[in-house]
Amino acid sequence: MPLVTTGELVAAATAARSAVAAFNVVTLEHVEAVIAGAESADTPVVLQVSENAVKFRLGRLQPLARATVAAAERAAVPVALHLDHVQSDTLLRQTADAGFSSVMYDAARLPYAENLAATRAAADWAHAQGLWIEAELGQVGGKNGEPPLDAHDPGARTDPAEARAFVADSGVDALAVAVGSSHAMTTRTATLDHDLLERLAAALDTPLVLHGSSGVPDDELAAAVTGGIAKVNVGTALNVALTGAVREFLTAHPEAVDSRKYLAVGRDAMAREVTRIIRVVSGGHRPPATTA
Repeated sequence: MPLVTTGELVAAATAARSAVAAFNVVTLEHVEAVIAGAESADTPVVLQVSENAVKFRLGRLQPLARATVAAAERAAVPVALHLDHVQSDTLLRQTADAGFSSVMYDAARLPYAENLAATRAAADWAHAQGLWIEAELGQVGGKNGEPPLDAHDPGARTDPAEARAFVADSGVDALAVAVGSSHAMTTRTATLDHDLLERLAAALDTPLVLHGSSGVPDDELAAAVTGGIAKVNVGTALNVALTGAVREFLTAHPEAVDSRKYLAVGRDAMAREVTRIIRVVSGGHRPPATTA
C-alpha cells in the first residue's frame, strides 16, 4: 500500500475525535511488529524513528529508513513515517530524502525565545520541503535518561496562553504538550492533568500530541484522546514487551543460541502490545486508505 502522510492521519483522527498511534522503532523487528499489530487492529499507524535511534544505528539514518519504507509500502493498512525528537539540524535536513512525511523538532530544552526561534526556522525549512512539523512546549520529562521533571518545576507543564502564541509565531502543524506524562516510564502509573488538557484544547486549533504514553494507564489515555489528544506517541512499552518476552524465552531455553527464535517471540509480544494500544486510542477510527 502506498505510504500516507502523518498530517493526513492526524487530520482524519482529529475529525473523528480519535487519535492515531505513533510507535518508535529501533530495529527491523520493531517495524515488523508495529505493522503486524496495526494490521491486526485494521487501523492506520505512524512509524517513528528518533534521533536517539539514529545514534544507536551508528549515526546513519538511511539503512533503517529504507527498511522501514520498504516494510511500510507492503503493509495492509495505511502507514506514515515520522522522524522523532530531532535536535540536530543536520539530521533534520535528511528527512525529506529518506521517505519521511513529518518531523518532530525538539527545542523544548531551550528558553522560550530560543525554542521559538529555532522552531520557526525548522518549520520554515520543513514546509518548504512539504513536511508536516511537530514541536514541544513545556517539557515532557524522562528524555535521554534524565529524571522526570517535578510537576511544579518551571516549564514542566504547558501554559495554554504561551502555547497559543508559540504555535502562531512558530508556524508548527502540531504541538506536543506536557500534561503529566514522562518518557521512558516502565510502569503505567502516570496521572494526567485533564483540566490543563481541556484548557489547551480550547486555546489551540492545532492538533495536540501526547508523548511518554507508555506510562499512561488505559483509562487515562482514553480520557486524553477524548480531551483533545490527536496523536499518541509510544516507545518504551514496545521495549518492555520485547525484553520481557525474550527474557522469559531464554530463561526457559538456556541452551538457545539462534536469535531468530527469541526475536520472533519478542516481535510477537510487541505486535500484541501495538494492537492493544491502538484499540485504546483509535476508537475504531479508520482514515482513507491511500493518498492520491
